[in-house]
Amino acid sequence: MFLFLLKKTFFDSWDNMFRIVLVNIGFIAIAAIPIFIPPLLTDALSIAVLSVGVLLCFVYLAATAQCFKNVSNYAAFGFADFFACFKEKRIWISGVAMGGAALVATLVVSIVIPFYSKIDSPVGIALAVIVFWIFIIGVVSFQFFLSFRSRMDNPVPKTIKKCFIVFFDNTAFCIMCLLYAVVLAALSVVLVFLIPGPAGIVLFLDEALRLRLLKYDWLEENPLPRSAKRPKIPWDAILIDERENTGHRSLKSFIFPWKD
Repeated sequence: MFLFLLKKTFFDSWDNMFRIVLVNIGFIAIAAIPIFIPPLLTDALSIAVLSVGVLLCFVYLAATAQCFKNVSNYAAFGFADFFACFKEKRIWISGVAMGGAALVATLVVSIVIPFYSKIDSPVGIALAVIVFWIFIIGVVSFQFFLSFRSRMDNPVPKTIKKCFIVFFDNTAFCIMCLLYAVVLAALSVVLVFLIPGPAGIVLFLDEALRLRLLKYDWLEENPLPRSAKRPKIPWDAILIDERENTGHRSLKSFIFPWKD
């Protein structure tokens, strides 16, 4: 299933490369606010500008997730739709919620964990370890937050609950997705964040969530008694339509699509 996810993400990214680049350019422009402006200001003002800038970046990513779900669904989106997303209240709520979580996570890593680790006692070390693992579980779970919000539009608390449910029910898959997202982020640095960049990572995470949720559709259609052991998920059968819609392409078709 994961290999098919990588294949579908690559195909969709290739077909929408121009859109991805343009969306990434917009993100870079907004990211310049929290990166370059705070050093020029006083401490209190710099923290305020940094926080607002980070929240704006995540609002932008929320709009990206809202539009890129169409790409995952074998459709397309127009930039008029993309800019219209910023008028939606739920996009701002999603971005601010995710941005707030990112700021809290930054404080945990930079202040809370070092504080506990400096306590010269087993209690301090234990607290540092507990907070560290809570942070790790939160990062792995929250990677799908924006995709969940764009697809289901549930209230933020319910979305957070779904993120944790997916993590605990699909731990290995979620860890693999996070590791691949890190690989995409490293590749983005080399390519100046144009490809795949934040937009490419958002697209991958949406593709991952969409395909994984097919598992729950299958379980709903094939209910079992509570006492029964959950069966092995028949991904080959579940993904038949997905594989057909994605299709197969040769290297020639990627480079010279007009010759097909």
